[in-house]
Amino acid sequence: MTLSTSHADSVAARTGLDGVALKPTECDVTVAADLPFEVVCLDYEGREALPDADTLQALAGHVDLRVTTPVRADGFDPRGDDSLVSTLPDAAKRVLVAGHGAYLTDDERRRAIAPRLGDAVRAVRAAGSEPWVGTEGIERVALAAGGVQYDLLSRTTDRDLRALRAAGFDGETAVYAPVVPVDDEDAVLDAVGAYTARRKPVREALPEDAETDSAATGRAREVLSKAVRDFALVGDPDTVGERVADLHEAGADYVVGYPAAGVDTLR
Repeated sequence: MTLSTSHADSVAARTGLDGVALKPTECDVTVAADLPFEVVCLDYEGREALPDADTLQALAGHVDLRVTTPVRADGFDPRGDDSLVSTLPDAAKRVLVAGHGAYLTDDERRRAIAPRLGDAVRAVRAAGSEPWVGTEGIERVALAAGGVQYDLLSRTTDRDLRALRAAGFDGETAVYAPVVPVDDEDAVLDAVGAYTARRKPVREALPEDAETDSAATGRAREVLSKAVRDFALVGDPDTVGERVADLHEAGADYVVGYPAAGVDTLR
């Protein structure tokens, strides 16, 4: 994407991100049309939070729009209720995921992922598009299903990408990561400290009942300050840009940032 002169020195340009991920419960997703990103992904936060068809259609006229659709959720289940699929504009491409448990019912969580993911990939391709496939927790299944492999940033992402390329994988890959393009450590911890603390290796390393935001001190702050750099893109915009460049060098075709401290941080 070529940025206009007005955007050439923007925070977004300096980060080197290829796209932005927005959460409909956190912002008016139509703001995406005013951001200097060609790729825009809308996260799934439950059926009631899904933007309406008119909003999606309008956005798709300005950006390369991708809508996250959990294959186990009613409305997107290719082996059950898939009624929401027909409400998506043709220009809104799909990101196929197993689905975050917080946004699924007990029945939905019990549904088998692999056959549904396979069916959904075939349906998207039959419609003339190539899906992005979320790999979190289902890496082998996602790789077998095909599509653009959409990884969540972790401390092994660079190594995993290089291993895929070395093994001969020539498909496209994308990386999703929370991004906080500021060099204020308190602001970083407030934005992604709790998120990072939920990751298993970090959770196990933290002292019991430790604070996980800017109130963290001692050992907890030491652990979190290191871990946020493994699981998120943080630091001033140029530092984020260097990290994004490393991911591209390792084999990522796209790096998509979720503005964890608010969409205005990427203006």
